[in-house]
Amino acid sequence: MNKNSVFSGVATALITPIDENGVNYEKLGKLIDWQIEEGINALVICGTTGESSTLTDEEHREVIKYAVERVNKRVPVIAGTGSNDTSYAISLTRFSCEAGADAVLVVTPYYNKTTQDGLVQMYKAIADASTVPVILYNVPSRTGVNIEPETYLKLAEHPMITGIKEANGNISAIAKTASLVKGKLDIYSGNDDEIVPIMSLGGIGVISVLSNLMPRKTVEICQSFAKGDVAKARDLQLELLPLINALFSEVNPIPVKSAMAQMGFCENYLRLPLVKMSDGKEKVLVSLMKEQGLI
Repeated sequence: MNKNSVFSGVATALITPIDENGVNYEKLGKLIDWQIEEGINALVICGTTGESSTLTDEEHREVIKYAVERVNKRVPVIAGTGSNDTSYAISLTRFSCEAGADAVLVVTPYYNKTTQDGLVQMYKAIADASTVPVILYNVPSRTGVNIEPETYLKLAEHPMITGIKEANGNISAIAKTASLVKGKLDIYSGNDDEIVPIMSLGGIGVISVLSNLMPRKTVEICQSFAKGDVAKARDLQLELLPLINALFSEVNPIPVKSAMAQMGFCENYLRLPLVKMSDGKEKVLVSLMKEQGLI
C-alpha cells in the first residue's frame, strides 16, 4: 500500500437493487449495512455490477449520494464515474467528490475506444478534476481497449491516480505492470478467480462480484494471503472456483442479480439489454449456493 491507498482487502462491486419502480433504496440500505457487518473493506457503488450503464443520470447521482450517507464513513465508498464521454466522467467525478465519496473508479472508454495516448490524456483530465483518489479500471473484454503496462507507468506520475482494478485476465501483463510501477499504484484483481495470483505479484486485494453474496469468505482469502498463509488463501480460492465460474457463466451482473434475489436482497430484475439468467445455468448457480449454505 502507498500513502494514498483507498483500501486493502475486498471492495464489493455492489449490485443496485432495482425493480419496475426504479431503485429500491430500502433494499440498498439493508444490503450496505449487511456488507459492512460481514466485514467488507470497501464498497464500489454504481460500477458495472451496479448496472451503471442503464441507470439514469439522476439515479446514478442519487445512488452515490445515498450510499455515502448510509455508509457514514464506516468503510470507504468508491463511486463508479467512468464514461466514454470524458466531460460526463469529469462531471460525475466532481459530483462524487462533493457528495463525500472516498475515491472514484474510472473505466476505460468503451465503444469509441482510444489510443494509449488518448487514455493518458483522458485519465489525467479526470484526475485533475478529482479531489479524491482515482482508481483506473481496465476491462478490455467489455470496452475493447486495454491499458498497457507502459501507460500505467505514465499515469502513476499523477498524484491523484493511486490504483488499478485489473481485469484484463493477462497475468504476464499484470506482472510487467507491477514491475514497472514499483508500488506507485495499488493493484487490485478485477476477477474473482485471480485474487491469489494477483496478490502473489504484489496486488493488495480485489474489487469483487463474489463478495456480494460471500463478503466474509472473500475477505478471508485476502486476509489469509496478507498474513502469509498462502496455502489457506489458495485453498479457499479453489474451493470457491465453481461458484465464481457460475457467477460469470452469463454476462455480469445477470448471475449475481439472480443469486442476490435468491438471498432476498433484491428482485431478480434487470434493465434491457440485460435479461434474466437462463434456467439451466441458474439451476447450477442455485445448487452451488446451496452447497455453500447461502440458501
